[in-house]
Amino acid sequence: MELRSYLSILRRRLWIVVASVILGTAIAAAITFLATPQYTASTTVRVLTVGSGTITEARPDINYTERLVNTYSRIITSSTVRRQIMDDLGLEALPTISVQTIPTTELIRITAEATDPEDARDIANAAAQVLVDQNLEFYSGGAGQTLQQILSEQLTTAEVELDQARADYAEALAASPQNEAALSIASQALEVRERTYTSLLTQYEAARLEEAVRGNAISVIEEATAPNRPSKPRHAVNIALGLAIGLVSGVGLAFLLENLDTTLYTTEQIESATQMMTVGQVPAAKDDLSIARLGSGHYPQLESFRRLRTNILAASNSGSQVVLLTSAKRGEGKSTVSGNLAVTVAQSGREVVVVDCDLRLPTVHKLFDLNNKRGLTNILANEVAIDEAIQYSAFPRVQVITSGPLPPNPTELLGSQRMLDLIEQLKTTFDFIILDTPALLSVADAAVLAPAVDNVILVVAQAQTRRGDVQAVRQQLSNVRVKSLEVVVNRAEPNGSYAYYESEAR
Repeated sequence: MELRSYLSILRRRLWIVVASVILGTAIAAAITFLATPQYTASTTVRVLTVGSGTITEARPDINYTERLVNTYSRIITSSTVRRQIMDDLGLEALPTISVQTIPTTELIRITAEATDPEDARDIANAAAQVLVDQNLEFYSGGAGQTLQQILSEQLTTAEVELDQARADYAEALAASPQNEAALSIASQALEVRERTYTSLLTQYEAARLEEAVRGNAISVIEEATAPNRPSKPRHAVNIALGLAIGLVSGVGLAFLLENLDTTLYTTEQIESATQMMTVGQVPAAKDDLSIARLGSGHYPQLESFRRLRTNILAASNSGSQVVLLTSAKRGEGKSTVSGNLAVTVAQSGREVVVVDCDLRLPTVHKLFDLNNKRGLTNILANEVAIDEAIQYSAFPRVQVITSGPLPPNPTELLGSQRMLDLIEQLKTTFDFIILDTPALLSVADAAVLAPAVDNVILVVAQAQTRRGDVQAVRQQLSNVRVKSLEVVVNRAEPNGSYAYYESEAR
């Protein structure tokens, strides 16, 4: 499908797109303006990452840093902390808290959302304080025995053992100063105790320093303040989003309905559905078109009938030509096309007769403003001769045989030998014979006449006829083996090609 086809569909279904845009925008606006305003406040906290090992490490462990920050984030957003904040601040529901790490920094942003700006501020600050308190408690021993406490106990034991080793050495020295073996053993034991004590003391000091740093590793850099305006709903963004969703939905719905709709809206669709050549396109008139007249705003229609005349006559052989006009259903304008085609052909110097073969709902006599007391049915019933039934119209070289009184058996009359003889008689007098017949899907009248004519023209009203109808007509006419079958598109969209000539004709 070409871009032009897509644009044609959107133009045809524009009301759906517009309605969807209006509806989407209206819903978004209603939700936006009826929603309870939400206020957002943020507290910025620094998390000092000293590594996963000792304080003396040259570079911190990146994985440890990520785990540490993620741990703090989970702590802040846990239901336990949120419930504690709810109880401390006297809130009616668990607060909404989120945590965001700031890339390439040691900072995390704690964000709280509430319907009251002061509540949002208090929640964010309370969450940060809970994090600070829990971290301090953890590294100060409140969460169990720490490394510093363990080393302190070991250091106390080592100090007692060191004092004992010193006492043993002093006692050995006083008891037997000449006993070198005993003094050597006591001296070695003392050295071991001194090294052990020194090592434990170093570890203890390092652990004490590291735990002191970690205990104060979390600090509030910037406290939250009460926001001046709500962060939600975002009026402009929501309305723009509603408009965009409405537009996308409208376009999608337009194409969906186009696929489900079998109505033929373009000449291309009509040709595709009928698989027949289009010999003419009659644009829609501003009024109820009868016989198009120059000076009445019918110039595009006049030109279209002239083109139709040219296309039909170019394909005919010498001698009289019999053309049958029909449609799939009533109301597609076949009688109007018949009358205008007759007048246009007559303007080329040919003698034309229009025969109203619609013996159920005749309209040709109204089109030419003639009486319908006698007509085709009288001729077929042998009640009058052709000369008595035929009437002159107001247009030169155009004569008309109206339907006459409506019979009880129209199909049988039209399919009779008398009808075939009538056509042959008319050929001897007229150059162009037009048979205006009923819609094919309603009755079989046109089908019984179709094999007897030179050309069958199917009038299809654009944006009115459905695909299945014209396909059924084509199948029906194919079954009766017509000689030639062509399509005239009626009430087509004006393409502007006549605009220049129309202005010149005025």
